[in-house]
Amino acid sequence: FQEFVSVCVRDPRLHKDDRWHTHIDYEICLHTNSMCFRKKTSYVRRSYSDFVWLRHCLEGNALTIELPKLPPWIPFFSLKNKEQVSKRMKGLEEFLENVFQNPLLLSDSRLHLFLQSDLSIRRIERCALGKTRYTVAEAIQLSRSGYNSSEDKSSYDSDCESSASSGLGLSID
Repeated sequence: FQEFVSVCVRDPRLHKDDRWHTHIDYEICLHTNSMCFRKKTSYVRRSYSDFVWLRHCLEGNALTIELPKLPPWIPFFSLKNKEQVSKRMKGLEEFLENVFQNPLLLSDSRLHLFLQSDLSIRRIERCALGKTRYTVAEAIQLSRSGYNSSEDKSSYDSDCESSASSGLGLSID
């Protein structure tokens, strides 16, 4: 029995936050038979800044090991620049592939919530600290992260306090 973890970063989407601010997020597709993951297939959308947050979290756990690098931040990143977009997606994918190579990093519950739940970063932090009514396992099991890619997922990263935005039907303490 050979374990595998396959990750793909694809489908960049531009979101207009307000008149002056936009952000791009990417779909992360994970397929695995590894016992480390609760779901064998999951899809979530995350932004570059979400990846920066994840790397910072993993740094705290891995003081003695060299962490994989993220692709560099580009001040005037544009979805129209296909080369920039492609390079960034490849870099994010390689970052995750390198994280999967390290058992210490793979044991971080925030990584699993990042990859297999539709919780916002703030909710991931609260859940990982045990400050929610649901466990990490429940958050992953009950999330909509196996959605059909034709669905609209723009509301998934909402950080409002309603339980509907978490996709769990559970309220946060």
